[in-house]
Amino acid sequence: MTNLLALCIALAVPAAAASNDHDLRRATVQIHFVASNIDYAQPWQPGRQGSGTGSGVIIAGRRILTNGHVVANAAYLSVRKSGDVKKYPARVAFVGHDGETALLTVDDESFFKDTVPAKFGGVPSQRDKVSVYGYPVGGSDLSVTEGIVSRVGVTAYVHSSRGLLAIQTDAAINPGNSGGPVFQDGRLVGIAFQHSVGAQNIGYAVPMPIIQRFLKDISDGRYDGIPDLGIWWQGTENTGLRAALSLNADNSGVLITKVAYGSSGWGALKEGDALVKLDGVKIGNDGTISFRDDERIDFSDIVSRRQVGESLDAVVIREGSAHAVKIPLKAAVDLVPGPRYDSKPSYLIVVGLVFMPLSDDLIGARGADYRVRSLSADGVATPERTQVVVLSHVLAHDFNRGYHNLSMAAVTRVNGRAIGNLADLVAAFKTPLAGRHEIELNHFSGYGENKGARIVFDAAEAIKAMPEIMLRYGVPSDRSDDLKPR
Repeated sequence: MTNLLALCIALAVPAAAASNDHDLRRATVQIHFVASNIDYAQPWQPGRQGSGTGSGVIIAGRRILTNGHVVANAAYLSVRKSGDVKKYPARVAFVGHDGETALLTVDDESFFKDTVPAKFGGVPSQRDKVSVYGYPVGGSDLSVTEGIVSRVGVTAYVHSSRGLLAIQTDAAINPGNSGGPVFQDGRLVGIAFQHSVGAQNIGYAVPMPIIQRFLKDISDGRYDGIPDLGIWWQGTENTGLRAALSLNADNSGVLITKVAYGSSGWGALKEGDALVKLDGVKIGNDGTISFRDDERIDFSDIVSRRQVGESLDAVVIREGSAHAVKIPLKAAVDLVPGPRYDSKPSYLIVVGLVFMPLSDDLIGARGADYRVRSLSADGVATPERTQVVVLSHVLAHDFNRGYHNLSMAAVTRVNGRAIGNLADLVAAFKTPLAGRHEIELNHFSGYGENKGARIVFDAAEAIKAMPEIMLRYGVPSDRSDDLKPR
């Protein structure tokens, strides 16, 4: 009798495990997308369509959690469960491209039949075993790979270029796995995302603190973004620098070298401050904070776990004395923005001259020389300059002859007015100088940077030439919707 009971118990354990695995498999979905990619080379045109697949996981509330890049610029989405043939139309409810997170909904509630939402776990430790579920390329069936956690730390997310907390694992993560769940002991601890270019046998996952921050952010019906201090900083490991900042043996921290206009730090932090504590946590001379046991991570993790609209308490050493400051948290402010999705680029066309804000997307689309980025000066937004307006390229016409080869040149002044953003540019073109428009540029030629290059043309004749230029190049409007009068 005892042996029979033992046998029954032994048989029951694998059955329970199998049942749990069944729930995890059914909670993992394949996402099919059709995306209309944004064309920064011709911002007035709809982008080329592309298609592909990703993965996602069902969570509470009949929602599907996935990566931001899986649904970026999506025109159509559909989802299917493991073992099913039918695809269900889906739509994006919320997306946080900065944190590589998105939520999908499926209007047909029958999609969620016989599914169990994934239960949330915590942040795994080094050498913990994890399982990655998803639909990588090479087949239509669910794939499960296993590995160990090799590192947990702040790393640059490929999709957004933001430095955020991430899980690093040697579990195989391939194209198509993106957005799929990473489980530890049957609980969701992250979602797989794009790996770093050049990295081998390394996969990454968005951890639960970033996911939970995203879910809390959207609880009021909108996404505000991950806050950022908006500062540039330098480590203080050098003893001479520490002495100059009045950092003694009991103090450590980082030197603030720049503060971006309109950022969280603007008005609260100053250039020359030594930031020594954030939210009560001591900052090391290398910009790291204590994480777990003997682990250390970048102090930006404190900020990225909070919400826009909240405040952080900080301590700075300013002019030799300690000061307590309160920092109101705002979304990131970038003079030259990183990748952008789900929105059309801003542009203004004047007599075939195409003006746009400088961005990583524009630099990539135009194949611009790396030196173009230096046209943004030190790259920090100021009250006078919140965008770097550039002459992207010229739609060639007899009227603009002599300027055809100008491209990716920073606009400094138009009609005597300093240009700090596209709105300034629109206003400047309303007031010609002596019947002419005069544009001053900084640009790179084969001979290096040319400061003060000029474009001059008759304002009245430009109005006459515009319709023919627009028709020749199939441009429906001389400006993007955000620049049109309201």
